[in-house]
Amino acid sequence: MIKDIKILIVDDEEDILEFLEYNLDKAGYTVFKASDGLQAIEMAKKVIPHLIVMDIMMPNMDGIEACEQIRKVPGLAHTLICFLTARNESFTQISALDGGGDDFITKPIKPNVFISRIKAILRRHKDLISSDDSQLLQSFGKLNINHETFSVSLEGREIPLAKKEFELLALLATKPGKVFKRDEIMKKIWGEDIIVGDRTLDVHIRKIREKIGDNYISTLKGVGYKFEF
Repeated sequence: MIKDIKILIVDDEEDILEFLEYNLDKAGYTVFKASDGLQAIEMAKKVIPHLIVMDIMMPNMDGIEACEQIRKVPGLAHTLICFLTARNESFTQISALDGGGDDFITKPIKPNVFISRIKAILRRHKDLISSDDSQLLQSFGKLNINHETFSVSLEGREIPLAKKEFELLALLATKPGKVFKRDEIMKKIWGEDIIVGDRTLDVHIRKIREKIGDNYISTLKGVGYKFEF
């Protein structure tokens, strides 16, 4: 049920907080508020939201730094973080995604577009690691992928993966042997509306291989990637 979905909104401008709260509450979500990055971290630890909608430019601690800190909290590893950004701030948007964000919504915000984007973000996350496609714990010999704790271990040693690295590995591992096309991967991991460079996917694959070895992910040149086991 929508009411079971908890959303934390973070902005230092009271009128924007009220606007976001009104529209999310009207759509049926359970809403929590914070006015800066420090408050966001404490509130997130307390309520464990499914989604955080957070402005970037805020006093005390900005949104990107708050996101980086939130990603270090084990219980919040699966929480989605969506940033609010001004139009044409491509550098800021890239920094937000590199800092651990999942998506961004540009200002000014139109109510119907805002709610549609929120639904799309939540829907994409649900599709990424669902009970239909994966088990909570997958074992591939010495490699273990835990979807409940968002952790990976190799030969009993925990492997630190960034959020997008984990999501990418988890996606490929849902169907070993299947070739996931590049466009399909980009859509599932970064979303249709996120503009990232052509090499972004390749860089993430390279980082995963550096951490777990070259044996698990193979490349079909010009097509995509598949998980081997």
